[in-house]
Amino acid sequence: MYIYKAGVVGGGTMGAGIAQAISYGGLPVVLKDVSPAAVDKALAAARAIYQGRVDKGKMAPQELEAKMALITGATDLAAFKDVDLVIEAVPERLELKRQAFAELDRVCPPTAILASNTSALSISALGAATHRPEKVIGLHFFFPAHVMKLVEIIPGVVTAQETVEDATAFAEGLRKLPVRVNECPGFLVNRLLMPYLNEAVFCLQEGSATMPEIESAMTALGWPMGPFTLVDALGLDVCAEAGKVLLDGYGERMRPAALWTSLLDAKRFGRKSGAGFYRYAESSDPRAAGTADEALAQMLVQTASGGARASPGTSHEESPLAPATRRFSQERLMFGMVNEAILALQEGISSAADIDLAVVAGLGYPMSDGGILHYADRVGLDVVLAGLERFARELGPRFHPAYRLRQMVAAGLLGVKTKRGFFEYP
Repeated sequence: MYIYKAGVVGGGTMGAGIAQAISYGGLPVVLKDVSPAAVDKALAAARAIYQGRVDKGKMAPQELEAKMALITGATDLAAFKDVDLVIEAVPERLELKRQAFAELDRVCPPTAILASNTSALSISALGAATHRPEKVIGLHFFFPAHVMKLVEIIPGVVTAQETVEDATAFAEGLRKLPVRVNECPGFLVNRLLMPYLNEAVFCLQEGSATMPEIESAMTALGWPMGPFTLVDALGLDVCAEAGKVLLDGYGERMRPAALWTSLLDAKRFGRKSGAGFYRYAESSDPRAAGTADEALAQMLVQTASGGARASPGTSHEESPLAPATRRFSQERLMFGMVNEAILALQEGISSAADIDLAVVAGLGYPMSDGGILHYADRVGLDVVLAGLERFARELGPRFHPAYRLRQMVAAGLLGVKTKRGFFEYP
């Protein structure tokens, strides 16, 4: 089914960005929010994206107006009576999203696809709120939607293959890179990212390394920014919500470090609140660097002395006092991410090629490295396995190696050095 007209429910930062991306792809789109003021704000946000292109000489002013003419604001769901696809982009609360889907089911044509931009919530649960679960799918755009190319395509348990194909074609028509992700807690990118970020926080909390040391070590591997800068950009509250979903879904290996709680309790949500792992001076430049401050130093002292309130169920493995074996290394962050990627592959969540594409397109992982599984092949799967086993002994079961990794090492598929690992090499 070709998508001739689309809709977006929710005119927040993501909703406005998605609507702009759809109009940029040449399709008319209805952007709905709860009030005229909210709609005007969303339309202004979309216009600002286009104005940025005009200011850079990438678009003529008349083209800006032509693209904006494709976006229609609305406060009534009746505006979706003739759409072929609608994307829900309301806040990440399951009941709120289920309510939105039930309402859309009543007003949209029976042939319309109902999609969600959720980053973690169950697509199957959203489909169950409708009479068309076979037409319900996840279309997870990444922030900022007008820049990031990756879109996770997430079918629920009863989503029809035709819906998957139509959603994929729609994303491709917007010049995005769609990646098929079978439903699981956190989907793919957040599932791989959080162990990486969480391990960075463990290393800082334990005193294994300072923030500058950790940041510089990871950017030296080719990451576009260090883990703490990334968390502050994403928002600690957003990361915490994703962490809850992962903890509920996967248990102890996703247990967050206690320092997260200290920062959240202090309402240090990142750049948007003026402080997160770093403190940010008021600046019109969103790229302005943050600085460390005394408040964070005090939190580290309190955490090290056991004064911080740990996350529920925190085990002795997470004691902030760092024994001699707890030393920082790039591998501590990378190998946990590799292991989660292998578990996702083992579970059939995505193919090896799509996992690597998602990490490159969704997280900015260096394209020259090929992706996280290519990284593992280059390091050597036997080296990765030995490292995970050592970390599991020293740091706990969050590093317990995936069975698929053991299988491959036993079979002599060690990566580049044997010309075959997750990929084949000449």
